[in-house]
Amino acid sequence: MHTLNHLGQPIGFLVGGWRPPIRPHREIMEGRFCRLEPLDPARHVADLYSATTADHEGRLWTYLAYGPFENEPCFVEWLRGCGESRDPLFYAIVNQQSGKAVGVASYLRITPESGSIEVGHLVFSPALQRTPAATEAMFLMMRHAFTLGYRRYEWKCDALNAKSCAAAQRLGFTFEGIFRQATVYKGRNRDTAWYSIVDHEWPALRNAFEQWLGENNFDTQGSQRSSLSSLTSRITREHEVPKAPL
Repeated sequence: MHTLNHLGQPIGFLVGGWRPPIRPHREIMEGRFCRLEPLDPARHVADLYSATTADHEGRLWTYLAYGPFENEPCFVEWLRGCGESRDPLFYAIVNQQSGKAVGVASYLRITPESGSIEVGHLVFSPALQRTPAATEAMFLMMRHAFTLGYRRYEWKCDALNAKSCAAAQRLGFTFEGIFRQATVYKGRNRDTAWYSIVDHEWPALRNAFEQWLGENNFDTQGSQRSSLSSLTSRITREHEVPKAPL
């Protein structure tokens, strides 16, 4: 999608009436299965420590730059820093039925001037993994970002983190490529896989999420009738990333 300038050079399309969005505030996002609350260490630490230590092997920390933690005081110190941060801006994922915090997510690299925002620092406890609440949490954050006026919503992960890569694709993100030797964490190399959703893709993806999260999509045992990937894959196929020109 480009036009030619008066010199015959290709240039990007005009973004008419562009106004940078505001930064996300610390506010609650309500869903049917979960709600996202601004992370409050004093309020959420007991739930989150209990939920994350149920992962006895520490698998959920492998691809994060921190954790697992030696003891509760170390976890509390990490969580306190998260609560004070504004970028990343952290939220606790609270199960609506139990009222307990079962995970953490954040907005980060918040860049209103270009309309770009990333989701990351995802800590999904065993109680949250592979549940409708986990998907709904990602939908709520996505919806809030596009409602604020962001044009680009990013997901990045270690390219070796197969589960994170698969999750991004299931959620409707488009793969953009791999940044080789992008960073070093825990003393090891990370090649970073980049994914994104842009604003013109969002309406169709929003409909897919709403259809998947709807009551009619779950039977009496809570099993899904249609998979989210079956709904989002049709959309992402329409938005293939063009190859770089030679």
